[in-house]
Amino acid sequence: MFKNQPKGLIPAALSNMGERFGYYIMNAVLVLFLCSKFGLSGETATLIYSFFYAGIYILSLVGGTIADKTRNYKGTIINGLIVMTLGYVLLSIPILATPSNTAWLLTLTCVALFLIAFGNGLFKGNLQAIVGQLYDDPRYSAQRDSGFQIFYVFINIGGLVAPFVAPLLRSWWLGVNDMVYNADFPELCHQYLSVTNTMTAENMENLYAVASAAGHTAGSDLSAFCSKYLEVFNTGIHYSFIASVAAMLISLIIFVLTKKQLPTPGAREKVQSQQYTLAEKQAMAKEIKQRMMALFAVLGVVIFFWFSFHQNGTSLSLFARDFVKTDTIAPEIWQAVNPFFVIVLTPLIMLLFTSLSRRGREISTPRKIAYGMGLAGVAYLFLCIYCSVQGYPSGDAFREMSAAAKDGLKAGPWVLIALYFFLTVAELFISPLGLSFVSKVAPKHLQGLCQGLWLGATAVGNLLLWIGPLMYNKWPISVAWGVFLAVCLVSMFVMFGMVKWLERVTSDTPAPAPEAIETEEKDIL
Repeated sequence: MFKNQPKGLIPAALSNMGERFGYYIMNAVLVLFLCSKFGLSGETATLIYSFFYAGIYILSLVGGTIADKTRNYKGTIINGLIVMTLGYVLLSIPILATPSNTAWLLTLTCVALFLIAFGNGLFKGNLQAIVGQLYDDPRYSAQRDSGFQIFYVFINIGGLVAPFVAPLLRSWWLGVNDMVYNADFPELCHQYLSVTNTMTAENMENLYAVASAAGHTAGSDLSAFCSKYLEVFNTGIHYSFIASVAAMLISLIIFVLTKKQLPTPGAREKVQSQQYTLAEKQAMAKEIKQRMMALFAVLGVVIFFWFSFHQNGTSLSLFARDFVKTDTIAPEIWQAVNPFFVIVLTPLIMLLFTSLSRRGREISTPRKIAYGMGLAGVAYLFLCIYCSVQGYPSGDAFREMSAAAKDGLKAGPWVLIALYFFLTVAELFISPLGLSFVSKVAPKHLQGLCQGLWLGATAVGNLLLWIGPLMYNKWPISVAWGVFLAVCLVSMFVMFGMVKWLERVTSDTPAPAPEAIETEEKDIL
């Protein structure tokens, strides 16, 4: 797996793994945390999540531009880790939300999320650019796709462990205070404590039943218990954000200690001067233009993959909470299924691609991306059929049901396992290979910006995430999943329609930087 890979790959991957571990601790609980701490609706919490998630990738354009202009990729990465750490520190402060402080406390939380997003923008795309630069060396160029797949595995090692941290710390802290975890109770507490208490009879009945299960003693003050439960519940989550701070610091230490093993694009040595004819200059400029057009074409398609895939943090998290039995497993932990499959399936997919290549049937990167869109469609086809057969209502209608009726509709864990299996295979055909594609087609002087553009496409997809919970809550959820199925299939057909052109444009070696038209330069590694 690691054979013929550059020595800088593992240090870069370890640094990224630490950062991803800290990020996924927070990401696993963010939507549910915003609901439980501030009493926000699922739609409002998801809207904040969407803007935060989109901000991460939009700000990667800023981070890439800074690194490209300064040629200081490593310094930009270090600054990004420091800024992220500050954001997690703010997020970890356990302040109880009350009607009098909710406005400024929610603002402080959003500031913390902005710092995390900005720091991520400085870090993420530029580290990917440095990994791509490792494979500009002809000795390693043939290993570019496999290198990014290995890099992606390390990301998901962090993602595999992280979702367990917040639920475990939350449940531990509840236990310390003689309380029991219940996914439905925070929302019911906020409804009960609201000055505009409009709880239905069914919800009042659910409240008393759930309160008893969560540790409330009959005859004691229910309002006081609800307030105390919210304080303890959310304090446990705040403690998990301290683990994110520690992960950022570990990632920073790893990167600082190993940065000498990574390329330094800012240091260049002129080795020869080469004059080109006007026709040669025009041909080189045309090549760069075609490759950038190919990049933007692929970016336009993958927007819709990320719109569908990142429902795992929004509507699919709500689905896990509402329609899947979580008596022993918190809904956030289901997000660990995806990285588990990434780690297990990546070697198998690498073996498949290697076997096809040896037999002269190598699949091009654009074609792999097209297949990935189809596989994402298969995931939503499965979920659409299952929910239709079960007759699942909308999320809003489900939450108005009695507790007994809800329990009768809940699915077994196998549904989420099957769903994430198909989504993960799709991801492995798109995400790491997309990074490889970008590193190949991007001009050398725009590596950071182009990786930022890839992340920017992800941002656009994330800006649309709020649509998922909206459909989930208002329509029968089989219809909502059908929309995602249609999006994936249309994207697949569009990608297949462009495959031959993309293969033709990207079949040669990476495009030169414009300065190579006048002078060839060699990076000092």
